[in-house]
Amino acid sequence: MFEKLFSCPATVANYKTAPLAEDRHSYLVHCANRGYKQRTLRRIAQHQLSLVKRLDLQADDQVSLGQIEAAANQWAKLDQRRSTQSASAETVKNFIFHGTAWLKFVGRYQPPHKPCHAHVAEVDAYAQWMRDERGLSEPTVNNRCKVINWFFDWLSERDIALAATNLTDIDQFLIRYQISGQCTRRTISAYAQCIRIFFRFAEQRRWCQVGIADGIIPPRVFRDQHVPRGFSRAEVLALLATTEGDRPTDLRDRAILMLLITYGLRAGEVRTLQLDDLDWTQNTLKVRCSKVGHTSNFPLSRSVGESIIRYLREVRPQSSHRAVFLTLKAPLVPMGRTAVTAMVRQRAEMIGITRKYRGPHGLRHGTAQYLLDQGLSMKQIGDYLGHRSSAATSVYAKVDLNALREVGELSLEGLL
Repeated sequence: MFEKLFSCPATVANYKTAPLAEDRHSYLVHCANRGYKQRTLRRIAQHQLSLVKRLDLQADDQVSLGQIEAAANQWAKLDQRRSTQSASAETVKNFIFHGTAWLKFVGRYQPPHKPCHAHVAEVDAYAQWMRDERGLSEPTVNNRCKVINWFFDWLSERDIALAATNLTDIDQFLIRYQISGQCTRRTISAYAQCIRIFFRFAEQRRWCQVGIADGIIPPRVFRDQHVPRGFSRAEVLALLATTEGDRPTDLRDRAILMLLITYGLRAGEVRTLQLDDLDWTQNTLKVRCSKVGHTSNFPLSRSVGESIIRYLREVRPQSSHRAVFLTLKAPLVPMGRTAVTAMVRQRAEMIGITRKYRGPHGLRHGTAQYLLDQGLSMKQIGDYLGHRSSAATSVYAKVDLNALREVGELSLEGLL
């Protein structure tokens, strides 16, 4: 690898004979396999060598973030570099990022010590119960555990044991968020419901006092207190117009927007879409509900299919990952959890939309409104968007593919 990055024999020898050569080489190979360009690999190798020399790293050394930052700041000084100017803040940031990533990869990174509450085992058991007994998705499990960990941290700061926790303690925890103004009434209500579910779980295992769960009453949230505004037809057309170029970013983003607009999908459902979910023979699209893992089949419209095909042929890099949408820069991996939302919001701001609901869910509301304007019933719209059925015992209502195909042809093509 060093021979590929550097042409001077003396430079290659320097990189090979410096400490931790095997560790440095293995990480460079790893980065190359993830699609990093030659220029970036060379920069990583330089940062590795600088870090090794400045910290005098040996075989068994563990390195903290503070040590990496100190080495980066020292390296950034003018008298420490072969440059006519000091390193920029962005360059120092890259040094720290690559150094930390390398040390994590080879198991030499020492993470910052974070005080932890004494109820890790209880939270883990709660998480496993949500997965196994409730069938909840991993994002939902993680979000609920995050709230419970916040609550336990708060209890730990006040030296309150779980067995001694009462309703007053829970009220004070929630009131803190209300007073701070950081959370809406809906968010505080969600926190309260999350804590109530946990205490019901804890009561069954006799971890806490009996009756606490029944006493937790979330703040009432009025159904139409804040009606989210979806994208109008004109705004949808303007949003799509921002992707009319031939740049790789435009082609990928257009395919994503077409899925969001046509089917009213959630951001997570688009992000986790797999190549195997596209059936080009039957012209169908398989979508996994991001909340509970239910799978629905949709007719694949021509306009959506063409936008996806163009992205796959002209933009998507060769990869072992099966996700349809990948990052465009190394590392070439599936798009992150917030990437779809960030893309939609950014393009909405390009056309002057700055309101709160300008992300993927705004497009979802817009799709529902458009279907309603076309005369569809609430039941048909709910089936199309994968909403919960209030009458059925199953998690999601089963839909008829042929009926959905008729809905899909309801001049949604004209909208696009």
